[in-house]
Amino acid sequence: MDTLPSLFLSHGSPMLALEPGETGGFASRLGPAIDRTFGRPKAVLAVSAHSTARQPTLLAAARQQAVHDFGGFPQALYALRYDAPGAPNLAPVVAMLLGAAGEQPHLLDRGGLDHGIWCMLRFMSPDADVPVLPLTWPPQHPPERQFAFGQALATLSAQGVLVMGSGSITHNLHRVFAQGPPAVDAPEITESRQFRDWFARHSAARDWPALFDYRRQAPFAADMHPTDEHLLPWFVAAGAGDHGDAPVRLFNGVTYGCLGMDAYAFGSSASTLAAAL
Repeated sequence: MDTLPSLFLSHGSPMLALEPGETGGFASRLGPAIDRTFGRPKAVLAVSAHSTARQPTLLAAARQQAVHDFGGFPQALYALRYDAPGAPNLAPVVAMLLGAAGEQPHLLDRGGLDHGIWCMLRFMSPDADVPVLPLTWPPQHPPERQFAFGQALATLSAQGVLVMGSGSITHNLHRVFAQGPPAVDAPEITESRQFRDWFARHSAARDWPALFDYRRQAPFAADMHPTDEHLLPWFVAAGAGDHGDAPVRLFNGVTYGCLGMDAYAFGSSASTLAAAL
């Protein structure tokens, strides 16, 4: 059985939970493809753009539930739940790995899945039967350090733990709302397309120096990421899975014309997962 790849998933708007579109369809295929190909993960270690802290912190509650960390959306969205088991026994293992890499992780007997986590897991694992361990991470560090942070977690995949980064391959909310209420199927703007294409090309080439320097080298980088907390989980997931193999783009999509929904897999079995979808 191949080792689990690590993943980066673009979660987009919380409305994904009510309006799945092509991204929801992809995520609904992704979970079963993982189960068929690698077996059901023993746990998900989730690194989300919406759960950050000055030092890494493991939310090691015995039970997890959806946190509605947003405002101004339809009431139906706030009624959605995602109650999943926690993974308190995994937390000390992750803390040890991070500590060995020079990090100073904390463990909290608390839970909570932000929408970047539960919106995706509702499609991937609708029965909410896979334990989830959220890991908050320091967003102030540059991409190369985020990659090293992920490398500290690389051995988890061999233990059946799915390392899942959640963010957005492009994320400029001003662009999304600049013209009033956006159309989810609006044509993609040039800036988004060029950035996503650049990222896909350099990923396929394993051009880590360029990827780490994306804010200077990628077209429209500051436009597509005025702040980069939604892209940095990509580097964490990449570090957790990279063993000399190129990242594989599993899904290529966009919503609202500029909110990229791309998904990537990392590691020696990334292409195996892509073939199973």
